[in-house]
Amino acid sequence: MMSANDRQIGGDHYQGDIQPWEAMEAWMPREQFIGFLRGNAIKYLARLGSKDAGKQEALKAGHYCEKLAEILEN
Repeated sequence: MMSANDRQIGGDHYQGDIQPWEAMEAWMPREQFIGFLRGNAIKYLARLGSKDAGKQEALKAGHYCEKLAEILEN
């Protein structure tokens, strides 16, 4: 099964050796990282359609939720 780390929503500007959320996960305690993921999902839903296309914002929020689910599963 593909991990949330294996793709990016909305461009390829973070494609490289490490995804930004991988760095955050390494630097933060687990509970803080969970809050980071939740906050980013909320951010994308809150600005739905005001920055990027609504569908893209919803997909970005879903991507953060997917990563959150992976973390909570482990």
